[in-house]
Amino acid sequence: MLRSPYLLLSITMVLWGTAFSSSKAVVGQVPPTVAAVLRFGGAALALLVALAVFGDRRASSRTGWRAAAAGILGVFAYNGFFFWGLSLAPSLDAGILIPVMSPVLTSLFLVLTRRERASAVRLAGLALGLTGAVIFFFGAGGDVGGHPSRLAGDAMFLLSAACWAAYTLIAPRVLAAVDPLRATTFATCAGAVLLGVLAVPDLSGVAWSELPPSIWLHVAYLAVGGSAVANLLYYRGVGAVGPASASLMMFAVPVVNAVCGFVFLGESLGVVQAVGALVLLAGAVLAALHGRLARRPVAVGSTVDDR
Repeated sequence: MLRSPYLLLSITMVLWGTAFSSSKAVVGQVPPTVAAVLRFGGAALALLVALAVFGDRRASSRTGWRAAAAGILGVFAYNGFFFWGLSLAPSLDAGILIPVMSPVLTSLFLVLTRRERASAVRLAGLALGLTGAVIFFFGAGGDVGGHPSRLAGDAMFLLSAACWAAYTLIAPRVLAAVDPLRATTFATCAGAVLLGVLAVPDLSGVAWSELPPSIWLHVAYLAVGGSAVANLLYYRGVGAVGPASASLMMFAVPVVNAVCGFVFLGESLGVVQAVGALVLLAGAVLAALHGRLARRPVAVGSTVDDR
């Protein structure tokens, strides 16, 4: 059994990193709203089966509504913006902006609310990260040849990052009252229902019989691996180590996604975007990691709760 929260989070980052390019492949065949409901409708079914088989039948369903409310933000809003962005921009941009900006926004909120220290180094990291994001967006706006809608897509990814940062911050409170499997199931089901409502106008326009078999393989992987399993592992991980440490693990996602985007989709970054991505990553690591280290006590053997 996997017991280390950091191992759980590492597996989650690999699943999420590969899910960006896989989601892009699905969006290439169906409207973004339909792609979103296929992914999370399938995830909801998988989680409901898992809950029926492995769930604690003695648990009260009332507390699960808090997780369902969180799912509106972390599943519906996040993926509404995410899949919309994928229809406008490469998955490579999503794999950089979302996992890197999420820790920046998380750290910025923790600093502004004085839940963590606002040291000079950390503030410099946040400023550097935001500067990198501006450079990245400037590069996206200049890509009028290959992807004329790239800037608009990147704006959607930024909104997704904001939704995920907020979701990460409220996750520990949800976990305090609900076990991870039940919380993940309620959140995913709530988000999937709303995504389904959003997709209704586009469902009739899909030529279902003409979809290639490979798309259904992508959907199955996204539903089970990239959503049901990954979200469950993330819930367990963030509940154990807190939002600040969990957000640090997001820096592994761009690496996995970049390999998939380059190899399987032939995507690439312009020079300006590449510079912006490096500046953004450096600032995010400085802000998030310095905040984490600054809160560690000097005494050997002591522990830190960063929730």
